Amino acid sequence: MRLYAVVAVGGFRRYATYRVATAAGVFTNTVFGFIMAYTYIALWDQRPHLGGYDVSQALTFVWLGQALLMTCAMMGGGFEDEMIERIRTGDIAIDLYRPADLQLWWLAGDLGRAAFHLMGRGIVPMILGALAFDLALPGSPLTWIAFLVSVTLGVVVSFALRFLVALSAFWLMDGAGVIQICWLAGLFFSGMLLPLNLFPGTLGDIARALPWSSLLQVPADVFLGKHTGWGLLGAYAFQCGWAVALLGAGRALQSVATRRVVVQGG
Repeated sequence: MRLYAVVAVGGFRRYATYRVATAAGVFTNTVFGFIMAYTYIALWDQRPHLGGYDVSQALTFVWLGQALLMTCAMMGGGFEDEMIERIRTGDIAIDLYRPADLQLWWLAGDLGRAAFHLMGRGIVPMILGALAFDLALPGSPLTWIAFLVSVTLGVVVSFALRFLVALSAFWLMDGAGVIQICWLAGLFFSGMLLPLNLFPGTLGDIARALPWSSLLQVPADVFLGKHTGWGLLGAYAFQCGWAVALLGAGRALQSVATRRVVVQGG
């Protein structure tokens, strides 16, 4: 486990070196946060309790979305591009020779990336949003801890989805199309565009049952106190269930892909 801890720290430090890019990202997240906040204000003025949120909770949802956009890699930007390139060039064979598990290696690095983005690109926009608007911030430290646990589970689910996308390059050789489909689904079904509670009928039920809801909708509801007690355990169980299922699928696909590399002489 020490090896993977070192990889996670390395992932954190790697992204911490891009200070200008981080500053630009903070600016972008803040600008889009203000745009979406005023859009939500106009919408909630017409429907004050839309989706079960008051205007303060809706605005909090907006800024949580900006804080978690890169943390949970809803628009990509993690390891998947590099992994796909390594598959395309054949350098993935070097990764397979390492005395480390391929999936855990990339997961550790992605957790380091997520930790940096949460602190580097998540905290400042959230503070600015809290200064400009009346946000529904938790008063209990336990709620903050519960939120961080949910975010961590969301990052693992996000990784598992993107790991499957990256593995598709063993057959497609170019994963650009699959990546675009994945991040479009991530934006729509995570609640980034609109909280999933606003989706009507069957569409809402399906959207909330898909793994992408673990990236934003579930952590945001934990932050807003929508999940407490057994409901909180149920939210964790939902995220853990998808994490285990997707990681297991990734493990199975990795095994098939590894045999494919051996057959090809890679």
